[in-house]
Amino acid sequence: MASLQKTIIESQIPDEVLIDKIMQIHASISKLESLKPSKELNSLLTQLRKLCTLPSSIDINALPADAKKMRESLIILCGRAECLLELEFATLLTKIPQPLNNLNLYPYYGSYVNLAHSEYKILSDNGVAQPKKMAFVGSGPMPLTSIVLAKNHLKSTHFDNYDIDGTANDEARKLVSSDAEFAKRMKFHTCDIMEVKEKLGEYDCIFLASLVGMSKDEKMKIIGHIRKYMKNGGVLLMRTAKGARAFLYPAVEEHDLLNFEVLSIFHPNNDVINSIVLVRKPIF
Repeated sequence: MASLQKTIIESQIPDEVLIDKIMQIHASISKLESLKPSKELNSLLTQLRKLCTLPSSIDINALPADAKKMRESLIILCGRAECLLELEFATLLTKIPQPLNNLNLYPYYGSYVNLAHSEYKILSDNGVAQPKKMAFVGSGPMPLTSIVLAKNHLKSTHFDNYDIDGTANDEARKLVSSDAEFAKRMKFHTCDIMEVKEKLGEYDCIFLASLVGMSKDEKMKIIGHIRKYMKNGGVLLMRTAKGARAFLYPAVEEHDLLNFEVLSIFHPNNDVINSIVLVRKPIF
């Protein structure tokens, strides 16, 4: 057993090497004139994703001050790049016939399919197999999770997609309008989720995208707001990140969720970046 543990430790990338390589990539991304999709940016982001999914025991909370500051900046840069990539592909897809049949043109479509499958299984295992009404907060110009869930798993669920960006919602609406059945079940609302109150009580399940709340404090405020107004017994599914993957996305940990009943926590060990946390608001 001791030799096995030693082998596992030796196969992990050392923290200082990981941090140094990520800092180099961050510096290169920071120097780019634009975060719109380009050969150079795509190469840097691919390198970054590969680095962040290597076996590692890094503790994000124990990072040196300069690395913490870099991580905060990197999450913002990657978030902007992700939004611009989605917008480019959403615009492209709406210009071709049957865009919903061509979603696989999006580079990370496979990851969304795998992640949505895991999320559906977690929901089903916890008694939320076919919610009547679901909210997705932070749906973006390509609401892939809502579409994949609606198409493959939740075939009678009504989806309300929330995004603060009106342009993102316009493109998403165009995508979905190409399918009359989807258009009936999927609505888009342009607003800050912090301004949505009583309506949150209508949903059996609320999804919170990983990039809603770019800092820990901001994300916890949003989670607290959702908890206040969601229905008793309703569930909240959050995408977060653990270990090195948290260089790409904000992290929410179990000890942050003391006011919820934690139902499930899933951390991937493949090329999927996001962890999944499912919690329930207690029934009083």
